[in-house]
Amino acid sequence: MKSIVLLGTGNVATHLFTAINKTLSFKIVQVYNHNYKSLENFKDVPVTTKFEEISQADIYLIAVKDDQITRVSQNLKSNDSLVLHTAGGKSMEILNTHPRTGVFYPLQTFSKKKEMEFDNIPICLEAGNEDDYHILENLAGELKGKVYRIDSAQRRSLHVAAVFVSNFVNYLYTEGEQICRENKIPFEILLPLIKETAHKASLMSPYDAQTGPALRNDIEVIEGHLAQLTAQQKEIYTLLTHSIQNLHGKEL
Repeated sequence: MKSIVLLGTGNVATHLFTAINKTLSFKIVQVYNHNYKSLENFKDVPVTTKFEEISQADIYLIAVKDDQITRVSQNLKSNDSLVLHTAGGKSMEILNTHPRTGVFYPLQTFSKKKEMEFDNIPICLEAGNEDDYHILENLAGELKGKVYRIDSAQRRSLHVAAVFVSNFVNYLYTEGEQICRENKIPFEILLPLIKETAHKASLMSPYDAQTGPALRNDIEVIEGHLAQLTAQQKEIYTLLTHSIQNLHGKEL
């Protein structure tokens, strides 16, 4: 069984902690974070807030905010252990003070309050050598994730794409919810539409699945919508409308 020290206590770290400790071949033996209070949910294993108290392990899994990865990595004494980070937008090279490095990037949106199974979650792997890659492949396999071999340049682009299809889309859900709230409309009315739109994107190219007034060049509807929106919402609506028009060869 390979031992793992988990560095971090955020959303990704929390779900990895739960999932990894259900595997047969890997075990988290310690959790580190600079803030002791954030370690309260990890009391099933030894915890520490000090780098000098970090235990020896086969793998050090850094799951902290992107801008903290380098600091944590540089303070970590790994010897010949495998050091990993979980960030989509960061190169494996930021771990280059260690002889063995890799990336274990589960591509999903995680929230501490929502339980998450790793079954079929895409897990993007990169390692400095084939032996270490196989270790990551085995870990992803025990989590039942869907493995993709993705290098640092590809992962940076994938992370940008993920922001568009998840974070930005969720922001648009928030704007839609606000419009509903202001007009005393239950947001749940839109949920079947949200689900069907996402489902269609899994069956065909999103380009082919595009519908709506921008695609139809329905100027009367577009102008009616703009009349109902705040200044910021108008900017977003107009930008997205023009983008759809340009992509599909339409003109306003």
